[in-house]
Amino acid sequence: MSAIDFTPGPLDRDAPFYVAGHRGMVGSAVWRALESAGFTNLIGRTSSELDLRDRGAVLDFFAEARPRYVVLAAAKVGGILANDTYPADFLSENMQIQVNVMDAAVLQRVERLEFLGSSCIYPKLAPQPIKEEYLLTGHLEPTNDAYAIAKIAGIMQVQAVRRQHGLPWISAMPTNLYGPGDNFSPTGSHVLPALIRRYEEARESGTTTVQNWGTGTPRREFLHVDDLATAVLHLLEHYDGPSQVNVGTGKDATIKEIAHLVAETVGYSGEITWDTSKPDGTPRKLLDVGLLTGSGWEPRIPLREGIADAVAWYREHRAEARA
Repeated sequence: MSAIDFTPGPLDRDAPFYVAGHRGMVGSAVWRALESAGFTNLIGRTSSELDLRDRGAVLDFFAEARPRYVVLAAAKVGGILANDTYPADFLSENMQIQVNVMDAAVLQRVERLEFLGSSCIYPKLAPQPIKEEYLLTGHLEPTNDAYAIAKIAGIMQVQAVRRQHGLPWISAMPTNLYGPGDNFSPTGSHVLPALIRRYEEARESGTTTVQNWGTGTPRREFLHVDDLATAVLHLLEHYDGPSQVNVGTGKDATIKEIAHLVAETVGYSGEITWDTSKPDGTPRKLLDVGLLTGSGWEPRIPLREGIADAVAWYREHRAEARA
């Protein structure tokens, strides 16, 4: 099969379909979307059942399961503090996962593989909104450059497989994600779940002041994970090309605006302050999503509605939520 001759179309709903990382926030959302779309032969392995850093185990699994389709959603992820504290872990473990899964998939001639990365692959000071072509045109944000390099390597591996092996694999780069199954850890979470936990705990304890990191001025784009999941399937059935595809809403807001929206949603009415000695990270990160929306996909979940959904999920699953 040549990637040049490949024409995307509806996937076989009964073919073996492996979702790597199916218990994570992204993977579980993809799993739900695939089930809703009628897929009957979904394959998942927990990290205790299959350590994707174990090359031999991954090769054996692919030889046995022989998936026709793969979504690579497994990754070591974390917020700005975790990335800045453990850069070697983020680089090494993500590289191991990606290389092992893709090498095994090449050996089994997996027909369609979609690699999921992150918008942090783009230069810190990239022109806004960020187009796919801006990859590798400038310096990365130093607080998460190790993770970004691993994800860039994943994109490169997809492109190399297309050239060398003729397999029509693709990559998708989501913006900041949130929703059911998110990580609410005080040290490992991303900004939106961290704010949800912080304001919920402040509301419960009667705390009158909540302090957040940075100045609150950076702008961020947020996408509900269930919207991402529909985009993942849409791309598999409608897109083929070497370029990674941005996945987002095309709209952003300041961290300060997000903080006030979260506080309003959870019912916290105290004071909000900012520790300007802490890093802001990238000043703005808005994706140009024209390639994706031009293929017929649109996000469906507005931010206010999505945050309310995330708050409700956190309250219901707080005991077992990653915390």
